[in-house]
Amino acid sequence: MTRLGDLERAVMDVLWDSASAASDGVTVREVADALDGRELAYTTVMTVLDRLAGKGMVQREREGRAWRYRPAATREAHIAQLMLDALDLGGSRDAALVRFARSVTGTEADVLRAALAAEAGLTDPARAGETGRTDPNRAAGAGRTDPARPGEAGLTDRVEAPRPAGPALDEATDR
Repeated sequence: MTRLGDLERAVMDVLWDSASAASDGVTVREVADALDGRELAYTTVMTVLDRLAGKGMVQREREGRAWRYRPAATREAHIAQLMLDALDLGGSRDAALVRFARSVTGTEADVLRAALAAEAGLTDPARAGETGRTDPNRAAGAGRTDPARPGEAGLTDRVEAPRPAGPALDEATDR
């Protein structure tokens, strides 16, 4: 996924913020008006939106002589993809994931535990580390291939780090 420049990010923020309010999208003029503090020419905003459409970041639809733009994916989906791309930069994915897990707050760790438990089909987030013990076919990422790597069946986007036993788990994740 392409990283966004400052102006592209500002335009995408306008689209993401207006996505729920205007399901049919926004015009170049509406985006330019929302970026009023930046004093940008209409044609500059139009060019940025055209480039974002070319990158697949926005979808556009003709309305009369104008285009209506809307984000191709949610802000959260974009950020998640950036995180996955960062893991692919090299080095050890395991080490990067462990370092990330150690840097999150206790509340963020709870969110991650609950998401992993839901992904694994568990109802008790405290048992998120038991995915392989309850149903090996439902373990996080089991059987899912990475669409960015065609021909590499069996590879998954997820790596499970070993979980410490006992109180060490709470200390490591509740920072």
